[in-house]
Amino acid sequence: MGTPLVRIDRDGAIATLTLQDPERRNAMSEAMGEAFAAEMVALAAEPGLRAVVLTGAGDAFSAGGDFGMLEGLAENATARPGVARRETRDSMRAFYGLFLTLRELPCPAIAAINGHAIGAGLCVALACDLRIASREAKLGLNFTRLGLHPGMGATWTLPRLIGAAPAAELLYTGRVVTGEEAAALGMVNRAVAPDRVLPDALELAREIAEAAPIAVAGVKRALARSAAATLDDQLGFEAAEQAHCFETRDVAEGLAAARERRRPKFEGR
Repeated sequence: MGTPLVRIDRDGAIATLTLQDPERRNAMSEAMGEAFAAEMVALAAEPGLRAVVLTGAGDAFSAGGDFGMLEGLAENATARPGVARRETRDSMRAFYGLFLTLRELPCPAIAAINGHAIGAGLCVALACDLRIASREAKLGLNFTRLGLHPGMGATWTLPRLIGAAPAAELLYTGRVVTGEEAAALGMVNRAVAPDRVLPDALELAREIAEAAPIAVAGVKRALARSAAATLDDQLGFEAAEQAHCFETRDVAEGLAAARERRRPKFEGR
């Protein structure tokens, strides 16, 4: 057996998932997607998990979709127009779903963008809850530069992060930006020195892991639904989540720790 295409490392309540095909700059293949999805399903089922960090092996986060796969789809579409279009649509939708299983995690996911994140590679980072990028990394949704419509949720995630007009400019042009430019746009939370990307992402994960996990999971659900909710609807959701939290030991611990001026120790119950 060869080297696994994804690797999981654990540090207590934090898991780090590494895309592990550095010779091909972590290009996203169906095989990698299947391995990725299997790990995400397993992680989502772990009650003690509090944060996940996603990064890439070597000097790239991910160069995007595997070129061999894309070329095969193009050849099939040319040879069998019409019929192939339906097959390709279904194939691409299934391919997106493999990597977007990370959206099903009940805890926050942090993209540690250690190097270039291009096309579908950037899409996966955008699907995370938080992003820390190398200042020197190149980030771009270059689909139109390849003759392709964007996929993997690019036209949904990017406008929600940076606004409609800046997102339209990047999606129409396929322009590539640096990590620093991405931070200025709001595409990533911050840009740091290359050797600080993973340590800073792990430090952020540890900070999240110290917070009450039931409350954090509720915040993730609230943020996911807020764009489509009215204020009144969101207030109802928040009140219901707070009512749930008041039933937990974590609230008692949090209030006691605040009163005693100490750090709380949340158990997630």
